[in-house]
Amino acid sequence: MIKALDRGFTGAVTGWYTENRRDLPWRKDRQPYHIWISEIMLQQTRVEAVREYYLRWMEALPDIPSLAEADEEQVLKLWQGLGYYSRARNLQVAAREIMEQHGGVFPTEFDKIRALKGIGDYTAGAIASIAFDQRMPAVDGNVLRIMSRIHADYSDIKAAATKKKVAAQLAELYPEEGKGLCGDFTQGLIELGAMVCVPNGKPQCEICPAAEFCRARAEGVQMELPVKAEKKARRIEERTVFILTNGSLEEGGRMAVRKRPAEGLLANLAELPNVLGELTPDQALQRAWVWGCSPAGLTRSSKFKHIFSHVEWHMTGYYSTCSDCGTPDEGEPFRWVTAEEMEAEVPLPSAFQYFL
Repeated sequence: MIKALDRGFTGAVTGWYTENRRDLPWRKDRQPYHIWISEIMLQQTRVEAVREYYLRWMEALPDIPSLAEADEEQVLKLWQGLGYYSRARNLQVAAREIMEQHGGVFPTEFDKIRALKGIGDYTAGAIASIAFDQRMPAVDGNVLRIMSRIHADYSDIKAAATKKKVAAQLAELYPEEGKGLCGDFTQGLIELGAMVCVPNGKPQCEICPAAEFCRARAEGVQMELPVKAEKKARRIEERTVFILTNGSLEEGGRMAVRKRPAEGLLANLAELPNVLGELTPDQALQRAWVWGCSPAGLTRSSKFKHIFSHVEWHMTGYYSTCSDCGTPDEGEPFRWVTAEEMEAEVPLPSAFQYFL
């Protein structure tokens, strides 16, 4: 017999979390700054990938004032490789909002947390519950998957109405405030979805602390849930990328980079020079001559594919040693940087790092 969903479910999740939670650096304390940064980093990114980024970030920008005062280029460099760079920019905007509007103290009220740049319902709920022990649900993909299986609910988990319904269901199940357990329930649900009620493959129902409450398990329909609406097909974009150097990077040579436009995809980040379309080798050499780079020929070429949420870049890269440090007539001028400068200063997105 399936048990009714009540505080017994809550206790099962929090108890399991206490015994089984992973040792992660952002769980060492309940400081809102630490929780905030980790939650933003964890969006669209695996936990193990985030660990080193988080530690490096905290060493460089340990608190809200340091983030608010940092150069944008430093912030973007620390974020390099995590993708969705607007998240990093929003973090800095929000840090400045906290300094200006809240005297440098992270706000404790959900609505004020939610009003900060780049913070949505999920992140606001996570901070409110984990840092401030408030009965505020944090509904992410893990939580939606768990609850769709618990209720054998075939609603589309991408729909806003489904998220709202799940948040209302969870709001009734949160522990009492003041006992430090609200954050454990939030993190327990997320951990359960990551480790047991997994997104890919068969859920581990035999070790799930919530098994006795799960209708999908009782009906044998775990693998049918959750239901997601089909994604729209990505647009494919052909690009030709130029890896232009004026000598060996190992011997102090420099490579051409430039700044992307202030609006749109990867705004204000660095990039290797590139153009739309797939050029032939002869066309690529001609383009380099137009830029005034005096290429000595092409040394090699390579192809990579990079996937963004709504577009795929199918990239052909041409490598060339140049006798002049040219610059284009249109767009941002080239900046010629050493390997050391590239590593330390240039926020180059992973879409272009393939070619290095």
